[in-house]
Amino acid sequence: MNHLHPLLMKKLFTIFIALFFATSAAAFAAESSPEPTAQFGTITVHISGMKNLPGMFGVSLYNSKKGFPGKHEQACASSMKTMSSNDDTVVFDHLPYGSYAVSVMHDENNNGKLDTNWIGIPKEGVGVSNNPKIGMGGPKFDDSVFTLDKKELEVTIAIKYRN
Repeated sequence: MNHLHPLLMKKLFTIFIALFFATSAAAFAAESSPEPTAQFGTITVHISGMKNLPGMFGVSLYNSKKGFPGKHEQACASSMKTMSSNDDTVVFDHLPYGSYAVSVMHDENNNGKLDTNWIGIPKEGVGVSNNPKIGMGGPKFDDSVFTLDKKELEVTIAIKYRN
């Protein structure tokens, strides 16, 4: 029967013990150190001042400048609802804390899009968060952005009509 030399055996045992404690310590550290948990909240969007019932309205939530305010397919969340009154509410929940902006369009004729004139000015009602004054070129993300940094945040948007 072959036997390992006592010195080699001692070295192997020492290496085994060192590896055991190293992996155990790493596993313990991973279990005991809390992972950073993302915080989530709810944004409640109140829309006021819509006219010409019945109709539809669309609300889009953006977490970047990309697509804001009119490319709803690039929004991080959106909702389309049938109007039941001139004031309504849409809730976006389980959102990670961060910066957002909201755009709203009133689809008065129920054709599924925002109607504009030949130069792109809306013929139907529109609004964005923070209700900034809108000049040439439309509303800007930086003027409409707000921060979700608590469990519940309410935003009110006043719909504006050109005519």
